[in-house]
Amino acid sequence: MKIRTLITAATLAGFSLIGTSQSALAADPAAARETITPAFAEAIANAPGKKMTALVVDYAPGGKSSPHRHGHAFVVAYVLSGSIRSGIDGGEPHVYHAGEHWTEKPGAHHTVSENASDTEPAKLLAIFVADTKDNHLVTFDKK
Repeated sequence: MKIRTLITAATLAGFSLIGTSQSALAADPAAARETITPAFAEAIANAPGKKMTALVVDYAPGGKSSPHRHGHAFVVAYVLSGSIRSGIDGGEPHVYHAGEHWTEKPGAHHTVSENASDTEPAKLLAIFVADTKDNHLVTFDKK
């Protein structure tokens, strides 16, 4: 019972952070043109002290995120619809289409994250593997 209570508390804490809108988290709220929706947060049974958290990111046509990092989380991004342009650690950005994915190592700098289309929306599923106590999954660059 005690472990279940701890897992529930950690899950709710994760949702309280990830439920915050991008506009509230963005370095430049006027530039934020995406919506972030919590999908799930679960403790990883065979990896004590780790959890998996998923967010759905909806980009409006031409929408983009400010450069950011995901702390100590390992990230898998899967494009659900449309096309997403992504660049990590200053590397050449790549366009990923629905059904494609990329990964980000802990501490990676996500320098480009945007809808590759100015006319069609795009959507991705971002899955974070992080320490159970790590509820700060996105840190935007300071301007």
